[in-house]
Amino acid sequence: MFDNSNILLAFSLTLFAGLSTGIGSLFAFYSKELKPNFLAASLGFSAGVMIYVSFMEILTKALESLSEIYGHNTGQIYTVIAFFVGIGIIALIDKLVPEYENPHEIKNLNKVCDDACKQKKLLRMGLFSAFAIGIHNFPEGLATFMAAMKDPALGISIAIAIAIHNIPEGIAVSVPIYFATKSKKRALVLSTLSGFAEPVGALLGYFLLRHFFTESTFGIIFALVAGIMVYISLDELLPTAEEYGKHHIAISGLILGMLVMAVSLIII
Repeated sequence: MFDNSNILLAFSLTLFAGLSTGIGSLFAFYSKELKPNFLAASLGFSAGVMIYVSFMEILTKALESLSEIYGHNTGQIYTVIAFFVGIGIIALIDKLVPEYENPHEIKNLNKVCDDACKQKKLLRMGLFSAFAIGIHNFPEGLATFMAAMKDPALGISIAIAIAIHNIPEGIAVSVPIYFATKSKKRALVLSTLSGFAEPVGALLGYFLLRHFFTESTFGIIFALVAGIMVYISLDELLPTAEEYGKHHIAISGLILGMLVMAVSLIII
């Protein structure tokens, strides 16, 4: 079912997506001005890609796999259940992470900078944000890896979307750590390390689950992944996009992301 020759590509895409947190640090440190509208459009674009590919490609593949084994009606029921279980899993992770340290809870970065004198509080916030982002990146890494193993073109699309949304997470980690320690190097390293949870999640998931892979487990995992990606888009990407920019800029980015994804799937 999986082409083992895709392992290197799948791991490379997952590593690329995870290390994008480091790109967020570079934006924060070396950009004279972080354009809010550009960030809003980018986050909206990422949400559009993830939502479209979840419903039109990932969930479709899950339904096809489960329907072959259980029949269309039962396969559809299992697909729907797995989809909402995926939403429940990522929602539970969000719930378990304290609100202040949760990267999915919008924070005003300018306020963080204004309160830079509170070094211990900022350092704690940055370290906990790095830990929380690592937790959230774990299932994203598995999603990217699994998709690339099954369909490299789909894996590339997911990796790009996740990489875009990892950039502001890198900013969320690096800014408070930098203002607490005055060390750009330390902030960059810790921000980048938080993204390593994605390739770690991919490898652990693959080596732990590969002996159990059947058409059925593949379908269930893909439905879970679709639920996780939709939740991240609606709970994190769109609210953050609107926080940084105007509503219509975020929505325009969302629609453009869907359009680009739709055209790329047709071409591919």
